[in-house]
Amino acid sequence: QWQLVEAGGGRVQPGGSLRHSCAASGLTFRNFGMRWYRQAPGKDRELVAHIYSSSNKTVYTKSTEGRFTISRDNAKNTLYLQANNLKPEDTAVYYCSAPNKNYWGQGTQVTVSS
Repeated sequence: QWQLVEAGGGRVQPGGSLRHSCAASGLTFRNFGMRWYRQAPGKDRELVAHIYSSSNKTVYTKSTEGRFTISRDNAKNTLYLQANNLKPEDTAVYYCSAPNKNYWGQGTQVTVSS
């Protein structure tokens, strides 16, 4: 049985940083491209970042590029998202995903507010 278990998130002031993690089990993690998505209140879920399985090549949405970093540790079956210089508009529930399998984590709330 697969699982994507997220940790991290929380409340932070503008300009602050957070680190998310997503521990995978029940799948051969290194074989899958992985993504972070987020969904703000009243908005559609949007892609934040993608990391390829083998090359570690990364892709970011424009609003997060330069501030967020997606990474993975295949030895630990874990995906990460380092979010720096957070803005109020980054407030959302963040989800990790293995899109080829349509697997999703449970989501973690990030609130950026002074």
